[in-house]
Amino acid sequence: MTYSSSKRSWRSEKLSRLGSSIFAEVAAWKGEAAKSGLDVIDLGIGSPDQAPAPEIRRVLSEAVLRENSYSYPSSKGSPAFRRQAAAWMEARFGVKVDSDDEVVALMGSQDGLAHLALAVCNPGDLAIVPDPGYPIYAGSLAIAGVKAWTLPLLEQNAFVPDLDSIPDGVWQEAVFILLSFPGNPISTTVDLAYMEKLITLARKWNVLVIHDLAYSEMGFDGYKPVSILQGPGALDTAVEFHSFSKSFNMAGCRIGFMTGNREAVGALRELKSNVDYGVFDPIQEAAVAALELAMKAGENQGVAPLYERRRDVFIAALAQQGWAVPNPKATMFIWAPLPDAYGAGQEEGSSRSFARDLLLKTGVAVIPGDAFGEQGNGFVRIALVEEERRLLEAARRIGEYLRRIG
Repeated sequence: MTYSSSKRSWRSEKLSRLGSSIFAEVAAWKGEAAKSGLDVIDLGIGSPDQAPAPEIRRVLSEAVLRENSYSYPSSKGSPAFRRQAAAWMEARFGVKVDSDDEVVALMGSQDGLAHLALAVCNPGDLAIVPDPGYPIYAGSLAIAGVKAWTLPLLEQNAFVPDLDSIPDGVWQEAVFILLSFPGNPISTTVDLAYMEKLITLARKWNVLVIHDLAYSEMGFDGYKPVSILQGPGALDTAVEFHSFSKSFNMAGCRIGFMTGNREAVGALRELKSNVDYGVFDPIQEAAVAALELAMKAGENQGVAPLYERRRDVFIAALAQQGWAVPNPKATMFIWAPLPDAYGAGQEEGSSRSFARDLLLKTGVAVIPGDAFGEQGNGFVRIALVEEERRLLEAARRIGEYLRRIG
């Protein structure tokens, strides 16, 4: 018997274009720091450190004990979940959507973001995505064989995408444009007038607008994020993702939904019916309870006040240590330019080298900005996912580090 002399690779080339390798790198740095005896304060991954409300956990616990909870769920979501999602959209944003045809349940919004390009595009199509942007935005295009046209988010524009900078030829070729307000890693915020301009352009060029609104309940200083579907004619050309991970501390439950244009919703439903059997019914019941709880709560309830306090405490502490960073109006993230002290003798502008050195010297983990695109170099993303005393300790360590290298 003869054997091939060359070994076949069993690793798809697409994997190298998914953009998540930096998170594995940071995990390795954390392991290295822990082995050296450092107490790691992880401000890297944006995983909430709080539990869901007791009412949500009670509904979940009771549902999982029922013997009839273990059949296959519906791939599009239970009628009760879809009705409650539609009711919440109307209560929160004044937007009316049809729960039968304009809502689909997801295993977290990342599930939908990862699969939507496969559902609405053909290989070789073009899509517009932000840079910096959440890694799955570009990663989903690599999976689907779709070309990316990156829209830069620039500091001189307050990181608001300049829609007028998109050439007509790109609009004409694009199948969809994907944006997020407030976003990850940058907490960019816009008003309804901006959304209406986006809708007008999308309708002109017959482009689908995908709006990732995972941080809808994390607005600060009186700011409340707006829905793309609030704009006139939005249902003709837009869909929106909502997540329970950050808004209700249900990250491990893996549930979210997409709502909006019924053709796009139907396409994602059809694809997912061939990929999975949907979200475990007890988790959907817990999500219904979360939405009901949110609709009963008054202003200044939910997760926003906690993260607003953490933001204020941490940014003030960093300023005292000599690192002035912008004050985000939303989300659990701070998008921080590299400190002035990180300059002479260092790799110029390298977010990665700063993040690695900071972690190995202090035990404070942050994510380098270039993990989110080329425009992210020179920045780091800091997640407010530790209690205030740990944030103060992180600021103290960072201050000592900056004084040593300054």
